Amino acid sequence: MAAAAEYSCRDSRAIQGGESALPGSLLFSAGLLGNLLALFLLGQQRLRRGRPPRASAFYLLVSGLAVTDLLGKCLLSPMVLVAYARNRSLSELWPGGGEPGRLCQLFAFLMAFFGLAPTLLLLAMALECWLSLGHPYFYQRHLRRCRRAAALLAPAAAAALGALFCALPLLGFGATVQYCPGTWCFIRMAGGSAPARGYSVLYASLLGALGLAIGLCNLASMRSLYRMARRSHRRSVPTAGRAPAGPRMEELDHLVLLALMTVLFTVCSLPLIIRAYVGAFATNLDEKADLTALRFLSVNSIVDPWVFIIFRTSVFRKFLHRVCRRLNSKKAATPQLL
Repeated sequence: MAAAAEYSCRDSRAIQGGESALPGSLLFSAGLLGNLLALFLLGQQRLRRGRPPRASAFYLLVSGLAVTDLLGKCLLSPMVLVAYARNRSLSELWPGGGEPGRLCQLFAFLMAFFGLAPTLLLLAMALECWLSLGHPYFYQRHLRRCRRAAALLAPAAAAALGALFCALPLLGFGATVQYCPGTWCFIRMAGGSAPARGYSVLYASLLGALGLAIGLCNLASMRSLYRMARRSHRRSVPTAGRAPAGPRMEELDHLVLLALMTVLFTVCSLPLIIRAYVGAFATNLDEKADLTALRFLSVNSIVDPWVFIIFRTSVFRKFLHRVCRRLNSKKAATPQLL
């Protein structure tokens, strides 16, 4: 019974099923172009501010996220394209080093790392937004001077923590496996030994806990922003029809962008989290569900920069500001009608 529960492409030496390299090439191109455009827009925004060209901590973290996604695409996608070009599986391109081969183990490590590191950066962005809105006095007094240094250190800290955690399967805790059609390697999400199942559940639990923490920080930031808006209207009812002040509108921009990225992360990581928990206790394998979860996880780094690019367009920002003005005018008119 246990012997039958094995992945069909675990030991395959060639690409199975006659798969084409075109989808992978298109996704790689979209991810590469999107992250480069996002970094270009961030650089342009910094130059527009003129003197002094100091970027905020939030946008330093956004830049770190874009660089992380870009690095992930540049490291992972070429391996897949070479496998398709030579019609060899990842384990066959660089065998040795035990099962399932050195390249497959490296691919699994990078896949897990670039799934976890951006999540840690999202958490840093959510914490920065929550502290600046919910605890402004503490933020200004204790964190203002070192926030840029902390924002620069956050990607390095995320990389170190992510690399340490994702290297555990290479040290014997957890297992990696090659998925069909032979161009995917990742943590084993079903079957296997108890340490393999335990690491899969641990990885999924960490993703879920980080997502929950990000969501709670976002909700707390929204609550603080709403309280700030109410206090502002109470103090200045005659001028309540005006748009919010510059700093508050900038914080709202940060919060909306962070909320969009959080929703995207949740949609892309939830299939993997569910699959890891189901696979840990399932008696049979569902390779199609595993592959779907991996594809969702890989899409996150492709769509992330495009969300930022769309958010930075003048049409979207004008729409957002117009909605805020209408909400403010309605709140200001309510006391007068009563």
